[in-house]
Amino acid sequence: MITFWILWGIDAIAALVAIVFFFIGIADGSVSSSNSGIWFMLLAGIAAILLGSLWLKAHDYLGLAKTLLAVLAVPTALYGLFLLVLVFSNTRWN
Repeated sequence: MITFWILWGIDAIAALVAIVFFFIGIADGSVSSSNSGIWFMLLAGIAAILLGSLWLKAHDYLGLAKTLLAVLAVPTALYGLFLLVLVFSNTRWN
């Protein structure tokens, strides 16, 4: 059960980051009518993962719910780990 909530928390953080970038894009004009469909699909996909996992958990499909959450949580966690390595390794990347 705790694995579910850890994965769900990672996905929620990823969703918040996507929403923040969406609103920043609206403010500076980079989200326009030409790419609004892509943004809609991205945000709808993230919402489907979060809400779908809650629905699966409520209907006693905990394994499927964790698998669904892992689709977004594993790449997010790996990218976060990569950023932490970049910040704390003092390596020159240029």
